[in-house]
Amino acid sequence: MSRGRRQSAGCVARGELQGSQRKEKRLLIHRALTRDPVDVESLQAAAFGPEGLLTDEIRRKVWPKLLGVNVYSLPPKPGRDVRQNHKDYNQVLLDVRRSSRRFPPGMRAEQRQILQEQLIDVILHVLRSHSELHYYQGYHDIAVTLLLVSGERMAMALLERLSTLHLRDFMDPTMDSTKHILNYLMPILQRESPRLHNFMMRAEVGTIFALSWLITWYGHVLSNFHHILRLYDFFLASHPLMAVYFAAAIVLYREEEVLSCDCDMPSIHQLLSHIPPDLPYEALVVRAHLLFQRWPHTELTREAALQLHKSIAIGSFLEFQQVASCQRPDAVLRQQREHLALSRTEAGPLLPPAEHSPLVKAAVWGITATLGAAALAVTQTALEWAPEFLLQLF
Repeated sequence: MSRGRRQSAGCVARGELQGSQRKEKRLLIHRALTRDPVDVESLQAAAFGPEGLLTDEIRRKVWPKLLGVNVYSLPPKPGRDVRQNHKDYNQVLLDVRRSSRRFPPGMRAEQRQILQEQLIDVILHVLRSHSELHYYQGYHDIAVTLLLVSGERMAMALLERLSTLHLRDFMDPTMDSTKHILNYLMPILQRESPRLHNFMMRAEVGTIFALSWLITWYGHVLSNFHHILRLYDFFLASHPLMAVYFAAAIVLYREEEVLSCDCDMPSIHQLLSHIPPDLPYEALVVRAHLLFQRWPHTELTREAALQLHKSIAIGSFLEFQQVASCQRPDAVLRQQREHLALSRTEAGPLLPPAEHSPLVKAAVWGITATLGAAALAVTQTALEWAPEFLLQLF
């Protein structure tokens, strides 16, 4: 076999794309972003596929679409008041100060300090905007990943959406919902490998070893930032429980290692708490996706001792998907913003819009570009009393 063919075969085995395949994937992503409405399913498929979304430049365009964030309606930079008299400020400050290893090696200390200050503001902005959300240690690991890729204002919008969707159960005042989410892990293992499941049950190892995996989306336990970004592409395009299925994929991949351990909690917990740096992440992404399709979370609810309506993240995901599928491409959103600004200049200032949920806000961005400023104002008012009606428009 020639050297070129051997290299190609090696790339296929590792789930890597060749130059022409990468170029074709970029083109498919561009087409999905410019389609009207945006082809969210194709963007999700790209995030699932080999190498995820390829580059940070593409992530800055696709991540907002996966979460239904309007890049032309980002929150303003936080002022000094965001830090004043906030109950979580000291804990956030402490966690961020200890997060130096989460920044790229070789980054100048001055630049890192600026980003850490921004990270504090990003987190406190979301917490101040949603009093129902409670900070947890590890939340900053997710926030810093968003900040490093997308910048301060975009990170604020993305983190706010994630906090009210995928991460919502982790942000309750107690750990009860988080423990319930972890309970999905063992039923998956039981169905895939009864032998492994029974071994772990006899050892009474539980699922606490995977806690930091889930609540940080593996950002706290992986040292390679490229691997972290690959998983974020996958999780942002997936159901909120996908991080649990990925945990199952890791444990199943290491099955023989686990079975070689002494059948006791300390031995297995120590083994699984440490994630090897050389895991085949592309293969694990594929397996996690297959596990989710093979064992839907609705079939695992009884074993997980979790009723569907008790999980806010799971219960709200279907509505979120419906809204996200109605997004307009950025070119249309930019035209809408310019048209609205022109209309306001000609007609005078409009009344400030009423506050409403992030999910319903996303639906406003799907309104056809032919709507004028007056129709938009009527729609904003309708949000106060009939958000279900707005969803029916799409």
